Amino acid sequence: MTSDLTSAPAAETHEFRAEIRQLLDIVIHSLYTHREIFVRELISNAADALEKFRHETLVNPDIPEKERELAIQIALDEAATTFTISDSGVGMTREELTENLGTIAHSGTKAFLAEMAKAGKGDVNLIGKFGVGFYSAFMVAKKVTVETRSYHSDSQGWRWESDGVGTWTIAPAENAPRGTRITLHLREDAEEFARAPQVREIIRRFSSFVPFPILVDGEKANTVQALWTRNKNEVKEEEYAEFFKFIANAGDEPFYRLHFSADAPLAINALLFVPRDNVERLGFGRMRPGVDLYCRKVLIMKHPEELLPEWMRFVRGVVDSEDLPLNISRETLQDNRLARKLANVITGKFLGFLDEQARHDPERYAEFWAAHGRFLKEGAAEDFAHQEKLAKLLRFESSATEPGKLASLADYVSRMVEGQQEIYYINGPSRAGIEAGPYIEAFRARGIEVLYTFEPIDDFVLSNLRVFDGKALVSADSGDLNLPGEQKDPEGEPMPEADAQALCEWLKEALGTRVSEVKVSARLVSSPAVATTGGLGMTGAMHRVLMAMNRDAETHGAFMTLELNTRHPLVKRLDVLRRDDTTRDFARELADQLNDNALMAAGLLADPRAMVERMNRLLAKAAGL
Repeated sequence: MTSDLTSAPAAETHEFRAEIRQLLDIVIHSLYTHREIFVRELISNAADALEKFRHETLVNPDIPEKERELAIQIALDEAATTFTISDSGVGMTREELTENLGTIAHSGTKAFLAEMAKAGKGDVNLIGKFGVGFYSAFMVAKKVTVETRSYHSDSQGWRWESDGVGTWTIAPAENAPRGTRITLHLREDAEEFARAPQVREIIRRFSSFVPFPILVDGEKANTVQALWTRNKNEVKEEEYAEFFKFIANAGDEPFYRLHFSADAPLAINALLFVPRDNVERLGFGRMRPGVDLYCRKVLIMKHPEELLPEWMRFVRGVVDSEDLPLNISRETLQDNRLARKLANVITGKFLGFLDEQARHDPERYAEFWAAHGRFLKEGAAEDFAHQEKLAKLLRFESSATEPGKLASLADYVSRMVEGQQEIYYINGPSRAGIEAGPYIEAFRARGIEVLYTFEPIDDFVLSNLRVFDGKALVSADSGDLNLPGEQKDPEGEPMPEADAQALCEWLKEALGTRVSEVKVSARLVSSPAVATTGGLGMTGAMHRVLMAMNRDAETHGAFMTLELNTRHPLVKRLDVLRRDDTTRDFARELADQLNDNALMAAGLLADPRAMVERMNRLLAKAAGL
């Protein structure tokens, strides 16, 4: 057989065609966002060559043992400003070298340019279809030299060289070892890539999990294993802990860990962690996504925002999928439909994992909820695709639980009284504050459980959720409640219906725009009055948020209803006072105070100054002054 060396001229010089120069210009100046990506691309190409040779060693027992060592070597020369990367992989013949490097995107340069023009930069599935990653080297190099020799026993070495602008040359290289060695003669503005610390940091960020040793000036740079590719039964706890510390830049161990693989609808290997602390809760600002996207152990995107729902930003970890179509620069997801499938699979697995943890170890899940529950609430309010699963994971205190103990919505449903069709909840600053208020009197009197919520977001979440297990979610401070059962042992006799109606009409006139309605209450037991919200489905917590934005009492009055307990002695006395001309002014002050007391109990008093002045006048009268 005639060798490559004897069948070719000593050296050949070729010019790049016009369309290839255009392609090079795109690759060098437009395709990649960050110049350091060239390190990842060259390492990826080297790893591919090593993987191909590793396969040959499996099927070809005649390959000598001394030639089976596989590694990637990077040699840096600051004085000469060169970056050299070598691999002991399959190498290339003259024909392969010419085809792979001399013609660029040998699947069809014109087709490549047509695809770029049609889809737009960064929005076309070209990786693997067009081999252009090598040309990212010209972003930092003024000249690139490639020396290679194929693993075939009769192959000779070849040298390819180009400035990436006008021409390229190819010539024999008798001393080239098996594999490929690429030397980049760096530009003046890229000399930092000849320094070992910078290169090691780039490898740590993009190529830490390449399955072959990467040696930078003889020192191994990728020391962490790609645990997500291993069988989880073979990974030790301390390995998981160290991996979490590496990818999350953390000093402690994770709270939860989820390691799984999936084959459909996409091939996925994932390793996800839940940190112990929520830095948002600690006041460090809004967290950014923390899951990296890999393809065959090579970093594609660092913390992509579109990979997972925003509420999952507290999760840290790695997702590796070889099925995702990527744009040619490997920097963005290209197919939104498949990206959504990936997000759905990972999110579904994670929610299933949390549900399992909540069922098998409720106390530990309660710890997780204390730190990260707000993220799940955010998801329940916004992530409609996973809302049902998220709703099962919500936890709140309840009138049926001890202080500090949590209940799920499913727990609540299991304890509903006969005839109950709704799930009731009430928002307040604390459990003691809620239980001292008037809103749960009717529920307590009927033996109906009420969920206690302590954050303003809770009302927003439950209002958006609307239904759980076929039961409507209703705020206990809503104006119109239809409670099952009868109130137990009511105190006192109610006012006659006609008198009660007349009192309500008088109070509405006396209070004016501060209330939208005054009516007889069916919910009160021991309190004289209660303020409820009406209109637009607003709860008390929502009304308090509105108050923070607009403190105009008349604006809030459009949503407020004053409910009266006509069994209460104070309400009966007010009716007597308002009928007498000599005490009617005093009755008006009592009416104002009764309304403000109700607003105060609800946390809805916009401006307390008038109430304080009135209280001082009433105290003076009581003191005989």
